[in-house]
Amino acid sequence: MAGRRAIDKLAPTAPERRALLLRLCAALSATLAPHGPLRAQTLLTSEPGAPRPVAILFPDLADPVRKVFTDIIGGIEEQLRQRVQAWPLAPAPDTAELGAALRRQGVRVVIALGRQGLKVAETLDPALGLVVSGISSLPDGDRHTGICLSPDPALLFARLRSLAPSVRRVIVVYNPQQNDWLLRLAREAARLHGIELAPLEALDLAAAARLYQSAFAAADNRRDALWLPTDATTVDETTILPLVLREAWDRAVPVFSSSFLHVRKGALFALYPNNTELGRSLGNLAMALMTDEPPQRGLLPLRDVCAGLNLRTASHLGIAAGPALQRGFQFLYPEP
Repeated sequence: MAGRRAIDKLAPTAPERRALLLRLCAALSATLAPHGPLRAQTLLTSEPGAPRPVAILFPDLADPVRKVFTDIIGGIEEQLRQRVQAWPLAPAPDTAELGAALRRQGVRVVIALGRQGLKVAETLDPALGLVVSGISSLPDGDRHTGICLSPDPALLFARLRSLAPSVRRVIVVYNPQQNDWLLRLAREAARLHGIELAPLEALDLAAAARLYQSAFAAADNRRDALWLPTDATTVDETTILPLVLREAWDRAVPVFSSSFLHVRKGALFALYPNNTELGRSLGNLAMALMTDEPPQRGLLPLRDVCAGLNLRTASHLGIAAGPALQRGFQFLYPEP
């Protein structure tokens, strides 16, 4: 805190120096763990006394997860161009104290990141505007405004057609309790891209394993591909994923994913969040709420994405991933 006190003592006749030091202090504080559940971090500074109409709630987690949240917050700051308070949440924050602090700051909109951020935000003043993100799906998402972390199926299918234009059918095993909303979008996106969508419902891990085995047994690698959505039931990392990737490699069936980590493990490609651009989009939603525009109800799919490509898998499938194609991906594995 010594740095903060030193800043406060700067003479107002040195505005440029003051602004520079404020930015430096904010950048340094963003990398430090807070000392309590309600220790706000000012991540974008402004003139003293300026209103702070937006607050951001996010789980107090260590890197690398913490960096995801701070990158999103950075994008929100850039879009809003005004002072923002970010509140790292301990496991059991004092929501009454938080609510009082937000009222003192004149907050009008809360951006809740992650399930913990949403859980806390739902205990606050219902008059506050609420924007939600940092979650992959939400069963009651229609009553919220925000952007989830599941990539828009239209973007996934467009990327698939660019890499494997012979694909005509996409198989997906999913839990309707988690991803029924996503499959509604996927059906429309598949129709627009001339793809037949073959959705298979599984409510538990055993059912998912059986469906994958039967799907691979009947798959035609000249026209079929498999999509791994963000789904804890049907894309279990310990048992399901190794089975799927092994079968896909042996049968030369393209597998694409909504998880960046799957590219390293053998999926052909994945789309994953561009966290800074996602933050900008969340900032736009917050600004709409502050101008009293009718809120966009329902979680939107992620359209601010980066793309990763597995070059070894591409070669195995006979896809020529030359320099021109590689330029369309932000992550290549293994590094060329």
